[in-house]
Amino acid sequence: MTEVVAALVWDNDKFMICQRPQEKARGLLWEFAGGKVEPGETKEAALIRECREELGVTISVGGVFMEVEHRYPDITVRLTLFNAKIAEGVPQMLEHNDIRWIRREDIPLYAFCPADVEILKKLQNYRNQ
Repeated sequence: MTEVVAALVWDNDKFMICQRPQEKARGLLWEFAGGKVEPGETKEAALIRECREELGVTISVGGVFMEVEHRYPDITVRLTLFNAKIAEGVPQMLEHNDIRWIRREDIPLYAFCPADVEILKKLQNYRNQ
């Protein structure tokens, strides 16, 4: 089981999604910014590090929005999605193919990584924003 963290970053009624690079596994699918937790690292510290590496921003990490487990052919992940805010910087495409800010009703327009499907269902019904 690989521990993975991701950020649900809101800007008013929109949240940030990132498109995976074409050459990586699940290339060109959309996901939330984040990545693997390294040994000895807390989930929150991993998320801060990943957002700095992938987006060039510093985030403040809030509570857990949702946790899911998903088995891909090449890896099994436990994904923890945290509510987060950008504390400093403007997101840059340092690793992703594209970055978008979308509304909940835009979710069906994008092809997401399979691990995000349950999260997206919850997000579509989420009204506390």
